[in-house]
Amino acid sequence: MYRRSSIPGVWREMQRFQDDMNRLFDSSLSGSYYHSDSIPTLNIYSTQEEALVTAEVPGVELKDLEISVVGNNLTICGNREAETTAENATYHRKERHCGYFSRGIELPYPVDAEKVEATLDSGILKITLPRAEADKPRRISVKTSKEV
Repeated sequence: MYRRSSIPGVWREMQRFQDDMNRLFDSSLSGSYYHSDSIPTLNIYSTQEEALVTAEVPGVELKDLEISVVGNNLTICGNREAETTAENATYHRKERHCGYFSRGIELPYPVDAEKVEATLDSGILKITLPRAEADKPRRISVKTSKEV
């Protein structure tokens, strides 16, 4: 007799369980303090000469940002102030998080920390990280044994 496998039903139940857990954690983290490895969201580009990191930090003041580079590790820390609302207001949805955040990433190569530049424009933080001279690829000329 042919029996249908119950595996698809098990996967469906596991997905439902994961969705319930995500909703539970999302609702418990909606307070005034939020710390996550995905805040702020980033884009990272690189060439042979430099890496470019852009980060979304809307509502964060320049004085509340701290950027540090050690070797090939970049850390962005900051603080987003809470919005002020009317005393009798009720939130129906609160997705914009406030409070302290920290994000550390490993860059594709070591950078020259003395030449790093950062700008903040319209809530987008742009960090230019020049590659360290010692780490740049070098073209090696090959000689024949007769030239030596």
